[in-house]
Amino acid sequence: MDADTLLALLSRWVHIGTAIVVIGGSVFMRFVLMPAAEQLPDNEHEALRERVLGRWKRFVHLGVLLFLLSGGYNYILAVRIHKGQSLYHALVGTKIILALIVFFLASAIVGRSPTFENLRKNMKRWVLVVILLATVIVGISGFVKVTIPPAAGVPSTTTGDAAQ
Repeated sequence: MDADTLLALLSRWVHIGTAIVVIGGSVFMRFVLMPAAEQLPDNEHEALRERVLGRWKRFVHLGVLLFLLSGGYNYILAVRIHKGQSLYHALVGTKIILALIVFFLASAIVGRSPTFENLRKNMKRWVLVVILLATVIVGISGFVKVTIPPAAGVPSTTTGDAAQ
């Protein structure tokens, strides 16, 4: 295996692994932790919320960084083999815009800016929005990976096929 193929494979693993951790963590928070924490007295609930968000913030921020690095690299590789394929670029462009919205919402949820306090007060709703948008992103990724072959005359290689 050459270095380019190894780097493409590593980038894909990082991208998918990050999605598993961040989306899975969000699902856990929304459907397990939040309902359980609601049963605590207010002072305990708030203390738990602060501790959880303090730790979860690290995962969110590192996840955003890893998504940007691996996604950017994967997209650069994919541009070569999907040149001129407007459906591919439209769908991946949509995926990127949705991902930026998810990054913003996730960062606002774990942040401390007073500007986004109302968003944090409705955290259950906004975490659900993040989960739904992430699900759409994964759906788009799967669709382009399975249904849009490389452009005519471009060989499908492990390196070039890394971006979906």
